[in-house]
Amino acid sequence: MTIDTTPLTAPIDPAELKEFSRKNRTTDTPRAAFFGSLVAMGAAFCFVISVVASAISFLLGSLATPSLLDLLAVAALALVAVGGYAVSVRALSAQEEYIYRIAMFARANGLVNEGKELDRDLPGVIFHLGRFRASFPVLRRGGGRFVEFSNYRYTTGDNSYDAYRWGYVAIKLDVQLPNIVLDARENNGVMGQSNLPVTIDREQRLSLEGDFDRHFALYCPAGYERDALYLFTPDIMARFIDNAAQLDVEIVDDWLFLYAKRPLVTTDPETWTWLLATVDAVTQKLDQWARWRDDKLPETASAESPSPMVTPPPAVAAGGQRLRRKRQLLKVVLGLFVLVAVFVLELVFVFSLAR
Repeated sequence: MTIDTTPLTAPIDPAELKEFSRKNRTTDTPRAAFFGSLVAMGAAFCFVISVVASAISFLLGSLATPSLLDLLAVAALALVAVGGYAVSVRALSAQEEYIYRIAMFARANGLVNEGKELDRDLPGVIFHLGRFRASFPVLRRGGGRFVEFSNYRYTTGDNSYDAYRWGYVAIKLDVQLPNIVLDARENNGVMGQSNLPVTIDREQRLSLEGDFDRHFALYCPAGYERDALYLFTPDIMARFIDNAAQLDVEIVDDWLFLYAKRPLVTTDPETWTWLLATVDAVTQKLDQWARWRDDKLPETASAESPSPMVTPPPAVAAGGQRLRRKRQLLKVVLGLFVLVAVFVLELVFVFSLAR
């Protein structure tokens, strides 16, 4: 697929940007939420500064008359207000420019811009976790095989400061396949730990020939090792190594997902050139996957398709539909142990100073 990346970097007419933002501004644009957060933070900061200044003035015996500390507090508040407003305006302008460029890029390349979608109902490992789940922006191919590009985020608390952010590509397959995960080694942590949000049972690890294991750790359900070898023939493995070694890959149901721990829908032309080349390279080999059949199913399940009014039989046996995941209890226990250890060390430090 040839792409036109000009809208991502071309100069923008301020009048066109203003008109676009006016027409496309909705209730969920970041402007109101951003200013609301700014006001709340400013009010809290003002309260803290006022209390500290008053306390110090009282201790110095100058509560009744203006002091240098009071003047400094007022000056600090004014500086924070002006600086905060300037930063917020600049951030919002950058966000509006980003939305405009992505919309123009989608229009130039025949992509459908779906905007923002909440709680995207997809079966991949990054979805259905946490709270306040949202995909934004969502771009889809206008024809041919269904392909979706998006940035995804969710939180594990009540605010956006603990948000987990991903970029993903969702590709629709022709048939349901066993749940297989390719955990890319290149994007793992410094200690080699996976960056995926779930921990897969290592007993399901399958070693493949050649250099594939140097780039990916492949996991497949027990009993589906031969099927994984059928799907990942040497030519397909080579394509993943050459094009997708920076991405985690998951096959689940009739979907193929590519994951990155960073935004993929960006205004960087090089990212789009690499991403679309990767998608094209991978999808060119999916036709042979469409011929796969699960020999572990009863013969009745592989018969001709039933009436449209009848629920079709599964295409993958229950044992191959999902990988086993490790329980997170050990991580929770280790986390509590670290918190307790830090708390004890702080107490020891405080008491040592008090002596």
